[in-house]
Amino acid sequence: MRVILRITKLVTANANAAVSERFAEAIRRFDAANGQDPNQELVDGRPHPKELLYAQRLTTWVQKLCPNASEELLLAARCQHLCRWESPRSSYPMTRPGYLLWRANLKKFHAQKSGEILRATGYPEDLIQKVQDLNLKKHFPADPLSRVMEDALCLVFLEFQFADLAAKTEEAKTINALQKSWGKMSEAGRAEALKLPYGPKEQSLLAAALK
Repeated sequence: MRVILRITKLVTANANAAVSERFAEAIRRFDAANGQDPNQELVDGRPHPKELLYAQRLTTWVQKLCPNASEELLLAARCQHLCRWESPRSSYPMTRPGYLLWRANLKKFHAQKSGEILRATGYPEDLIQKVQDLNLKKHFPADPLSRVMEDALCLVFLEFQFADLAAKTEEAKTINALQKSWGKMSEAGRAEALKLPYGPKEQSLLAAALK
């Protein structure tokens, strides 16, 4: 999957080349870490590390929604699911409270891992905190950057995961998941969601969810 990282757009008139080099190195390290994912997903018949592919897709949506996305937003997109396979769902009780605890701890896990890489790359603590706040959805929905991130997360789900969910999940649960995603999205995100090429089953479920 081709992803264009518009690094030059992140460099302001006052910045120097070291800033863009630091950004490129952080992205490289995030991708190297996610490239270790043992879980594979086929794209055009070729296997790709699942979390690396997810990071690329999320980056693409962030850039589409916000062409002049800030450095911290692009960094956060690239590390949102950083090394997720290291904290599997099976390591928590298979109950609703266990699921919620797993999700809460996952956010902290990703934020910690991203902070470690960003510090090693030379980023200051204030920018690291901004990236981690986006990972943790700490200021959603008040923070405009968090709204872009949430829209991108929902659009990745709708474009790449919705069909699989619909195929293996009962309709009521799928509709509930769609309604939750729709409720978190901005009008701009919803407009993009309606442009996606859904199959007949997905179109029917989405229509039911939006009634």
